[in-house]
Amino acid sequence: MAVAEIIGAAIGVLLLVVVAYILVGSTLTTAEVVVAAQNDLTLQHEQRLRTSLTITSEIPPDDFAFNFSVKNTGSEIISNFAHMDILTSDGAELGYTAYTYQKEGMPGPGYWSVTRIENDYLHPNSLDPGESMWCMVTFSGNPPIWFQVTTANGVSASAYLI
Repeated sequence: MAVAEIIGAAIGVLLLVVVAYILVGSTLTTAEVVVAAQNDLTLQHEQRLRTSLTITSEIPPDDFAFNFSVKNTGSEIISNFAHMDILTSDGAELGYTAYTYQKEGMPGPGYWSVTRIENDYLHPNSLDPGESMWCMVTFSGNPPIWFQVTTANGVSASAYLI
């Protein structure tokens, strides 16, 4: 009988050690995940603070497209054009029309593309601080009277096409 009690106590202590190890390990892992998430959020917020856009000129829409120039007036390099949004409003319909980035060629209806980046020497195909890029938006239906450019980190600039 005494041996059974010793074995039972040993198993009980072993289970307590395993449970304590799991609890401490999961607590440490959770703390690491929280710290990493806070760090990522801080870096993203700093990046957003350093990003700034200005629409420098726009060409009124013709039958199917309009062009505009946007300048990077911040200190952050903008290169993720696929995650940038162009929104327009024609004033006749409620809501906005969103356009998808098209990397190459003339954009079809519902798409936009970068036609050129001026003085693009330092980081090719990226909008460096101080550089301007010309964009083309192709639409169908009523011509838009307003548009907005929004970067991947949420910074935006808007203008009227009137």
